[in-house]
Amino acid sequence: MKTLVKTFAAAALVAVSTFTMAAEGPGSKSAKANVNLSTADFALAHYVAVTTEGESAGADQLFSEDFSKKANATTNKRDELVKFFKKQKGEKLNCAVSTDILEESADYMIAKVTLKFENFTKTDLVTLERVDNDWKVSKSVNSYK
Repeated sequence: MKTLVKTFAAAALVAVSTFTMAAEGPGSKSAKANVNLSTADFALAHYVAVTTEGESAGADQLFSEDFSKKANATTNKRDELVKFFKKQKGEKLNCAVSTDILEESADYMIAKVTLKFENFTKTDLVTLERVDNDWKVSKSVNSYK
């Protein structure tokens, strides 16, 4: 049931972000999208939208300054990943997504995001931390089956 609620929250966040950007119009001079990351659930939903739905708005805001992503033997830093997600704007992955909260407290959350593709599964362990009034993704470790 928690997963279903989080899935609907993610869909709502993506819809609100889309409507907000559409309301600004193509001539808008908005320099930077401002995404609501006031709760760990919002931040996790936005992380899923950025990584699977091609939602590039707010990618700068989502990742902590010391963010790192580890996949196999490769480690990527924040700036590399933000640049990658901005290039992937609008690109949607053809996979089923599920999220499970493994650990949660007032200041951090560890979540397991599973992307099930036709021929393989990607598992992403995501660490989120409260930074001032927002939640940020500070670490991501990926494995593939």
